[in-house]
Amino acid sequence: MTAADATRPLKLLQLSDTHLHAAEDSRMRGVTTHDTFLAALELAQADARWPADAVLVTGDIVQDESRAGYERFRNIMAALGTPVLCIPGNHDDPKLMSEVLGEPPFTVGGETRLGGWAIVMLNTFLTGEDAGGLGEARLKALDAALKTHARQHVLIGMHHHPLPMGSSWLDGVALRDATAFLDIVDAHDNVRVVLWGHVHQASDRERNAVRFLSTPSTCSQFLPGSTFFALDDRPAGLRWIELHADGRIQTHVDWVRR
Repeated sequence: MTAADATRPLKLLQLSDTHLHAAEDSRMRGVTTHDTFLAALELAQADARWPADAVLVTGDIVQDESRAGYERFRNIMAALGTPVLCIPGNHDDPKLMSEVLGEPPFTVGGETRLGGWAIVMLNTFLTGEDAGGLGEARLKALDAALKTHARQHVLIGMHHHPLPMGSSWLDGVALRDATAFLDIVDAHDNVRVVLWGHVHQASDRERNAVRFLSTPSTCSQFLPGSTFFALDDRPAGLRWIELHADGRIQTHVDWVRR
């Protein structure tokens, strides 16, 4: 972002839970995930806000841990000509993901400064678990990052949800050390927004003056408030986030028309 652009809002596109497979025609929960992913990208590129300053991809990029799935994702996203900030979800293979997405325009995890904002992308992957966690080392690294970016507004991106979603089955696979995570967020007044995927549904809440956002999947959605696993009838979705220089946030979820 150039100095001349510093007064305009940063435009971010969040995509999540693409669940791609090695084969383009693979279906999951009633949809062909490659096709719904392309439909979501087509919707984004038709939007007046395109091109985005960065695309945030918050995990579960590939369902079957296949190199072919990551390579197809890489080829599609690289053609967009915008930075792509990624983190793994519980269905990803973090090592393979880092190998395939290890060069620009991709960044896996870490911290990225855009204008007056810092984007901190957290890895909540736990080996062999559907639930997520940060652990002591990652929590300390987050605390250090927030201190480093004390003069920037901060957006934190992650895969697993740190706040309950009100679904018994889904909250059983949430961020396990959410209390410790939230304690760190509370200790730093530069955090403006926390966003995640994993839950396949949209939500928008405020806690201690911080926005907490979940974003739908580019494939199928989970029914909000369900005690047991159930699918919603909503189509593929994505989220736009506009980050203002004064710390304000504007955001909107768009849904792919069937």
